[in-house]
Amino acid sequence: MKKFHVTRLLKVPDLSFFLFGPRGVGKTTWLKEVLPDASFFDLLDSSLFLELSRNPDMLEAMIGNRPKDSWVVIDEIQKIPFLLDEVHRLMETKGWRFALCGSSARKLRRGGVNLLGGRAITRNLDAFSFKELGKAFDAEFSLQWGFLPYVQLDRQNAPDILNSYVNTYIKEEIREEGIVRSLPPFLRFLNIAGQLNGQLINGQNISREAGVPRSSVDVYFSILEDTLLGHFLRAYRPNVKVREQTHPKFYWFDPGVARAAAGLLFEPVDRLWKGTALENMIYHELRVYNHTQNKNRPISFYRTGSGVEIDFVIETRKRQPSSNAHIVCLEVKMAEKWDRRWERPMRSLSKSGRIHVDKMIGIYTGKRVYHFDGIDVLPVEEFLKRLHRGDVF
Repeated sequence: MKKFHVTRLLKVPDLSFFLFGPRGVGKTTWLKEVLPDASFFDLLDSSLFLELSRNPDMLEAMIGNRPKDSWVVIDEIQKIPFLLDEVHRLMETKGWRFALCGSSARKLRRGGVNLLGGRAITRNLDAFSFKELGKAFDAEFSLQWGFLPYVQLDRQNAPDILNSYVNTYIKEEIREEGIVRSLPPFLRFLNIAGQLNGQLINGQNISREAGVPRSSVDVYFSILEDTLLGHFLRAYRPNVKVREQTHPKFYWFDPGVARAAAGLLFEPVDRLWKGTALENMIYHELRVYNHTQNKNRPISFYRTGSGVEIDFVIETRKRQPSSNAHIVCLEVKMAEKWDRRWERPMRSLSKSGRIHVDKMIGIYTGKRVYHFDGIDVLPVEEFLKRLHRGDVF
């Protein structure tokens, strides 16, 4: 496949910012494209790392005589957390703007730094999205292999790239975190977590299956979350007089990486896995749109004790003393034909009287668009077009 250029949706803020994201999503490439005139410091450079570790105040001399509001990029900032004290000073005395890039805020927090006391905002960069890929988007390929830039730009080598990602990047990241004393138990956990992509999380069951203490399961999940390799999807609890689920679901940031972590890269993809990958894809797109368009709306799922479930609930307006919360409901199905029975959970929640349902949308792998008495049923790509147009929320 011919190489193509991808323009990212994320925009550069006007003020200093932290840029976080999983390894391999293109943070450094993006910063070099959008801030071509910035002074650039990569802490993966061992000589630079040693010099700034010993003498953080050398940063000012390295930047030189730059005018106020000039940009300075520091890549892999988590490698020298205390360098942020010097960054803070230079922001105050020189008026320089800093883009501080890394794959985890965990080390910065553990280092006792205050993330610049609110002087820098936070932005996240994720893997490629539907809108960024444009005409190069291939749903079938992306469900199987994911959205990592390396994978999308070199599709014929997708299995080997993903295998290397898990065996090199993730292990390297975890070693750097310095929390996991022994790697084998964590790798057993990683394999199980990959298989549980998009599933309800029961820490006790995972502990038993992985052969690790229950407390370790929580630590391991927190590492995946802090390094942005995965996200907990919280349960929505509108209290509509039924027993509602409280356990969260866990989604990997990318369906291809989940498959690699599960050790399934070289196995045939079964339909159940593909269905979860489709949910994973939709969640990925919701997160990218929510962040890049500054919507900042809570996204969750809804499930009752009896098993009635809605895949995604987007809260478009918080509950107020004088008004109910407003939500958008999404139901995702790996199916060529839409079954009207799949609408029942959304319709039931809409009729509860405790919440205002703005929109109900079914998403499926068929070709036709339908409208059934308040519910829009959309093919995957049609839904993604409407999402990025701003027509969903």
